[in-house]
Amino acid sequence: MKIIFYGHACFGIEINGVNIVVDPFITGNPLASNIDLNTIKADYILVTHAHQDHILDVEALAKKTNALLISNYEIVMYFGEKGLQGHPVNHGGTFSTDNFSAKYVNAVHTSSFPDGTYGGEPGGFVVTAGNKSLYIAGDTALTMDMKLIPMTTNLTASILPIGDNFTMGVDDAVIASDFVECNKVIGCHYNTFPPIEIDTEEAKEKFSNSQKELILLEIGSSINL
Repeated sequence: MKIIFYGHACFGIEINGVNIVVDPFITGNPLASNIDLNTIKADYILVTHAHQDHILDVEALAKKTNALLISNYEIVMYFGEKGLQGHPVNHGGTFSTDNFSAKYVNAVHTSSFPDGTYGGEPGGFVVTAGNKSLYIAGDTALTMDMKLIPMTTNLTASILPIGDNFTMGVDDAVIASDFVECNKVIGCHYNTFPPIEIDTEEAKEKFSNSQKELILLEIGSSINL
């Protein structure tokens, strides 16, 4: 399982030749100016919720790649009206293929499209392929529901927001890693704009002091799990 960081909360996941893109927000992110949307491969697009900084490039990417959209019912129906193919799930439900599964799990946040349309309840995903599982928290506060995840899944790594203000911050993310019983954390949703700017070295130190690893990828770089 290869994880590619495209900036903010957008990631690519490569699994046995299958390409997944999570929360496409590239063209509106000046920090991701080195990423060319036209070169990104996608067989599936996972969307955690409907805010613009997670769905801006969904339509363009899906129409270019013919990727299948996986998200909650409201988001899939919204993009379906624009001609996109999708498969709706809801909390606790799992979308499965021969290569991977993606379970939609709870998140505490809000969700609406830029035009004001209701975007359904926000969520995260647990993506599993073989013996590797990745928790993608989406935009969320710290929540006790995270404790449910390790009851059924042994996580290899977690993608957690750490920018505070709109999501949990670093201190709560450390607790979240305890809740999901996963000490390898990939940080996201930080430094894209002023309200979520953080001291990255301090963040790494806080995780290290708790015997955990905080991985902050450069935009365009990747890690293999």
